[in-house]
Amino acid sequence: MAELNYKEMLEEAYKELPPEVFKRERLEVPKASCIVFGSRTFLTNFREICNVLNRDPIHLLRFLAREMATSGALDGPRAVFQGKFECEILNRLIRRYMEEFVICPVCKRPDTKIIKEKRLSFLLCEACGAKSPVRRI
Repeated sequence: MAELNYKEMLEEAYKELPPEVFKRERLEVPKASCIVFGSRTFLTNFREICNVLNRDPIHLLRFLAREMATSGALDGPRAVFQGKFECEILNRLIRRYMEEFVICPVCKRPDTKIIKEKRLSFLLCEACGAKSPVRRI
């Protein structure tokens, strides 16, 4: 058998691995689509964002309203906030929401759900089984 150098051995090892190992599923959250009308801000693709994050719209609405220190309401597929806010602020807050309430702190995957046990809420990861406490909103 001929001597193989490191790169050739590594390439052969990669060929033996199943294709699932190389798949990287990413959570693609749509950018916030905002309209400022008078003294209110409309987040027009709010339901779509909630569906992608797999979260209750009320939970995300409470988070955004509290972080922006304003009131918010659901209006069909959109959310309405009192005050003028730029889309970039909403995008930044949605990323923070993801980091705190969607992404598993152990395996960094988005396959989670929020469960309540008595008065506490936990982030339960369906990928690795980790159970992490989350703060109340």
